[in-house]
Amino acid sequence: MKDNAQLLEIIQRAKGGDQNAYTTLLNTFWKDVYRFQFSKSNDENEAEDITIKTFARAFDKLNNFDEQYSFKNWLITISANIFVDHIRLRKAEMVSMGKEQDNLLGIVDEEPSPADLLIIEQNLSLLKAYIKQLKPHYQQVINLRYFQDLSYKEMAEILNEPMSNIKVKLLRAKKILSEIILANESK
Repeated sequence: MKDNAQLLEIIQRAKGGDQNAYTTLLNTFWKDVYRFQFSKSNDENEAEDITIKTFARAFDKLNNFDEQYSFKNWLITISANIFVDHIRLRKAEMVSMGKEQDNLLGIVDEEPSPADLLIIEQNLSLLKAYIKQLKPHYQQVINLRYFQDLSYKEMAEILNEPMSNIKVKLLRAKKILSEIILANESK
């Protein structure tokens, strides 16, 4: 991100539903939020899950973001709150089973992104080899979305996760997959 004005313009586009703006925000701040969560949990999977939940909640509440504050700090605050909720939930589950409230996210999958185009254009067997390099939960969302042609809602039901988490996981999976494909094509 070059400057604050550019960031605010991207946030405004995301507030308007621009898919590329959501992706830019996710890609720009993923490492910061993940690093914060990993320092708290010292567990890669837990840090990744909470980071996904952080972006899902942030995107869902993006219209509440006050532009006079730092976007990164806002994300970290959301992430810290989710971590506290996660710890409370873990403690509560020891006593009884808790349920997560489903949040809807206004990300619209309108047309194929560059990652989608790479997925479509690749040789299927080679693509499957690349997909196997992803973590299992990313393999699963790619498989459900692109090989079983399921909607976000159907995926959320199958995976028993909020639709907003599914959308963020899919964005992240597509980014990682496109990086794997591009890295292998440049060899």
